[in-house]
Amino acid sequence: MGQIILRLDRVMADRKISLKELADQVGISNVNLSKIKTGKVCAIRFSTLSAICEVLNCQPGDILEYDQSLDGNACEETASQNGGERQ
Repeated sequence: MGQIILRLDRVMADRKISLKELADQVGISNVNLSKIKTGKVCAIRFSTLSAICEVLNCQPGDILEYDQSLDGNACEETASQNGGERQ
C-alpha cells in the first residue's frame, strides 16, 4: 500500500509565506501547522485543509500527493511503536 505525502512546504515556498504567517491566517497553532508541514500527522480535518487552500490559493492536490511506490503506513508504524496508540 502506498502513502500520502504532504507537500505543504513546497507550496509555502512558492507563495513565499512563513509558517507563522500561514498559521495566523488559517487559525491554527504554529506547532500543529509545523506537524502538517513536516508530514508528522496521521489525519487532517477537511476544514483545516480548506482553510490552508484558501489562504494559499491552491487545490488540495497541490498539497497532497499519493506515492504508490512507498511501502507501509507511517501512522500504523507509529501506532505499533507506541503500543497501538495513534499519535
